[in-house]
Amino acid sequence: MVQPLEALGAEVLVMPALETVDPEDWGPVDDAIRALDTYDWLVFTSTNAVDRFLRRFRPAGGSSEALLGIRIAAVGSATASKLSHHGLPPALVPDDFRAEGLIAEFQAIGPDACRRVLLPRAEEAREVLAEALAEMGCVLDVVTVYRVQTARPVPEVIERLRAGTIDVVTFTSGAIASAFLSALAGCGLDAAESMRSVRIASIGPVTTETLVTLGYSVDIEAEESTMTSLAVAVGTAFRADESRT
Repeated sequence: MVQPLEALGAEVLVMPALETVDPEDWGPVDDAIRALDTYDWLVFTSTNAVDRFLRRFRPAGGSSEALLGIRIAAVGSATASKLSHHGLPPALVPDDFRAEGLIAEFQAIGPDACRRVLLPRAEEAREVLAEALAEMGCVLDVVTVYRVQTARPVPEVIERLRAGTIDVVTFTSGAIASAFLSALAGCGLDAAESMRSVRIASIGPVTTETLVTLGYSVDIEAEESTMTSLAVAVGTAFRADESRT
């Protein structure tokens, strides 16, 4: 998201709130990879899941024929683009770039076309998709291809927040929002006080819901749950401010 924001004239400070690490056990992933031809669908809900699964694919003895022959679903445009980059254009991308969008698409397809589904994902993730597919009667195998853990705060960003010289903070997931706010507290900042002087921008309704639950109001929300849409929403909000002054 840095490039489109900089193109709009923004100074962008980056502070990763989470970092990805390997699962504790690759065994279930390896077993699923070797049995890939037994699945009707391979479903990805993040770009990280795509990278981690494909990085593991050949070392686990995966069959290229099985990978090219399976139907693949992607939660949104970024995940679809990542798959296409690897030569695996998805057969299904919902209009609504959320788990709920995938659920609607699979419900329209019907359970007979998705009897067995493989879902590589983070160790901790929203269960709404897995639960919905199970309710449809699909045999669903969920395998952990990465875990997330809190990243070390960036001192420059912390000091800028302390000084009140940041205008907007963008959040691209509920987990990132939670980790970021915890990081502020860990650095001795009053998170609520620090965030009072900035605008909060959310990538979509799921992230917004998490922020509201945490006690924060969202000032800007992307029209589509994509990085580009969030950057546009931030730019639009600030252009509206300039037009009123």
